[in-house]
Amino acid sequence: MIDLNDLSVENLVRLYDLDLFELGDMAHNIRENLHDNKVYFNVNRHINPSNICADICKFCAFSSHRKNPNPYEMTKEEILSDVKSAYNRGAREFHIVSAHNPNYSYEWYFDIFKTLRDKFSDIHIKAMTAAEVDFLHRKFNKSYENILQDMEDSGVDSMPGGGAEIFASEVREKICKGKVDAQNWLKIHSIWHSMGRKSNATMLFGHIESKKHRIHHILEIRKLQDKSDGFNAFIPLLYQKQNNFLDVRDFPSGIEILKTIAISRILLPNVPNIKAYWATLGLNLALVSQEFGANDIDGTIERENIQSAGGANSKRGLSKDELISQIKDAGFRPVLRDSLYNEIESY
Repeated sequence: MIDLNDLSVENLVRLYDLDLFELGDMAHNIRENLHDNKVYFNVNRHINPSNICADICKFCAFSSHRKNPNPYEMTKEEILSDVKSAYNRGAREFHIVSAHNPNYSYEWYFDIFKTLRDKFSDIHIKAMTAAEVDFLHRKFNKSYENILQDMEDSGVDSMPGGGAEIFASEVREKICKGKVDAQNWLKIHSIWHSMGRKSNATMLFGHIESKKHRIHHILEIRKLQDKSDGFNAFIPLLYQKQNNFLDVRDFPSGIEILKTIAISRILLPNVPNIKAYWATLGLNLALVSQEFGANDIDGTIERENIQSAGGANSKRGLSKDELISQIKDAGFRPVLRDSLYNEIESY
């Protein structure tokens, strides 16, 4: 018997030793108490303005390097055109995440957000990971507080959860040296939450980290959530193994992936939503994950560049009708949500 009140890594890592279906039942009971049989999704559009990056993360297949020799920078006009097209097709959340492009000015980011807000007043702008905030902090000698205030003033509504990877310093040293560290990632989100804003949290798993590293990561999210109550969702992101510089041979099985999602639900009673992100898991496994604690699969995406660069089958996104049909076929009730998990329509 595992005592869930003993929040030590050594104790909680034993959850991985439990039978998959025993663990799944524990997680699913929590999920049903919170969300019944609903599966949330939204109509969103991912925009990745550039893949030119000042950082060199070994797990990344998106940034322009010798395994991806196709650098690009979107112009403001191209971004506006993409937003307008997606808006006309019903998208209202725009998830804007870029590589850490050293060619962009500080003002470039905020001019984009202001222009989008002026032209499309009813959209939700989810933009700027904590890693991007930290990059601007280092490059332009701006405080986190000033950057986050500029984000809010220019129209950013919420922050995505990217850049967290795995919090353990010994892992970060190997996979993303020089990028925002765990302490500052948590600090940036804490400041954003203190401003009355919401964000998501992620964990990149399935590479060189251990199960103990995952448990430690989840508990760090739990600690901050106890203080700030600003995380909308926790998203375990499955590492994509193609076109990067990590030599990962022991890739997690489907059972281990489902256990990780279930453990996330069990250990994060204070985070309302667990997202099984179909862009990294694939749609089928994301739907199975709804039986193991997850209650969200993200959205239509339309076009996705970051995970697909690493081998995920998510480049072209999915249609709203397809998501609804697949969720129903899996035995759940599809619920269209907004970016803050307010329910819009049930199907």
